[in-house]
Amino acid sequence: MSVDGPAATFRRRGRIVVVGASLAGLRAAETLREEGFTGTLTMVGDEPREPYDRPPLSKQVLLGRTPADGTALPRRRAIDAEWRLGVAATGLDLTEKRVRLADGQEVAFDRLLIATGTRARPWPRDAEADLDGVFVLRTSDDAARLDRRLAAGPRRVLVIGAGFTGSEVASACRERGLEVTVAERGPAPLVGALGGVIGAVAAELQREHGVDLRCCITVTALEGDPAGRLRRAHLSDGTALDVDVAVIALGAMRNTEWLAGSGLGAGPRGVACDAGCRAFDVHGIVTDDIFVAGDVARSPHPLFGYQFLSLEHWGNAVAQAEVAAHNMISAGPDRRPHLWVPAFWSAQFGVNIKSVGVPPMGEEIAVTQGSLAGRRFAAAYGFQGRVIAAVTFDHARWIDFYRERIEAAAPFPPDFTGVDRPPEGIRPVSADFPDPALPTHGPTVTLSGYSPSDRRLTFTPARA
Repeated sequence: MSVDGPAATFRRRGRIVVVGASLAGLRAAETLREEGFTGTLTMVGDEPREPYDRPPLSKQVLLGRTPADGTALPRRRAIDAEWRLGVAATGLDLTEKRVRLADGQEVAFDRLLIATGTRARPWPRDAEADLDGVFVLRTSDDAARLDRRLAAGPRRVLVIGAGFTGSEVASACRERGLEVTVAERGPAPLVGALGGVIGAVAAELQREHGVDLRCCITVTALEGDPAGRLRRAHLSDGTALDVDVAVIALGAMRNTEWLAGSGLGAGPRGVACDAGCRAFDVHGIVTDDIFVAGDVARSPHPLFGYQFLSLEHWGNAVAQAEVAAHNMISAGPDRRPHLWVPAFWSAQFGVNIKSVGVPPMGEEIAVTQGSLAGRRFAAAYGFQGRVIAAVTFDHARWIDFYRERIEAAAPFPPDFTGVDRPPEGIRPVSADFPDPALPTHGPTVTLSGYSPSDRRLTFTPARA
């Protein structure tokens, strides 16, 4: 059938394929059915299990409170879909409207939702990554294997990277009574996501809980014994650590390789789409039948200068999936934009951390409630004289207030009457983010410029 027909006809007879059977894919499928789509729905996922929740993997699962196979996502409704699980998508033919699969088969579609998310960035040297005792944490199987190893009581755990995942792993290790060393190439934990001011608080928090935190340090090699078991890690300062377990927490990689050569604006930073979740091609032309949602998407937001944002947020995945699904089966005038304000939370070392907005855009930061020393505060980030983001430590009830300040483009530094004001007043200081030109694994919000194309150009000199 033609997708150029009336929206009502498409709702009855269309063929929709969702590539990515996780949170965004499931919520999109549920929304499609809730809004009256009765056509063919196919769910493609590279993992053999149905959708499950990822945030508990680095929290409840590693604390032994929840089994890894007990994190299935609750279903809002039956979706009446054909499930193609345990088989990855390997290619996309835009002309023929077909998705190629790893088992050699192809799936035809009228409209496609790309929700392939991210995967854990692996250790760069394969032989070392394959040592018994080296782990990443992204999937349910990853969490189950790591939980079993931590329960066995290793002598020391090395966490490589102090972003949110690495910090949560370190927190779980200390709560289980395990000795843990964290190696962070930046000057502090969480520095890429929240800046140096908050990073200093996070560093103190880790050390107070017994973490051997080593900043401005990289791991140069992982060493195994003759049986292939991890035994030692070598650091850039010339020291070595005897360790039984190493958790690689170097951030995420967006699953876009299968789109190479497809003609879409897809690359390492994600798949570019407009505010209605429609994918751009490499020439910056918006497509009519390809939509994007979740961690793999990069989309512009008017609150943040229309710069493309890539978000690794649970709430964003849900909200964007619902907008994408609605727009896939709606006529143009009925479509709506995805304008969700980024929000994120973490629990570590007994502290609840929440952020809203885009902290890495912040030039300055000001503590507006509570105090850094007390580990209980709210702080706002400023960019060009307006509030652009906020972070709270054990002050979560105020996060909606700061979201409203961001949406209203409220002036920075903030000027409002509130409770728990710092006795010294609101004093902006540099937010102290790392040089954006340097790689960092910390941000959960990535600013990725204004170009919808993510191609890499190679220049060669002209021949004489």
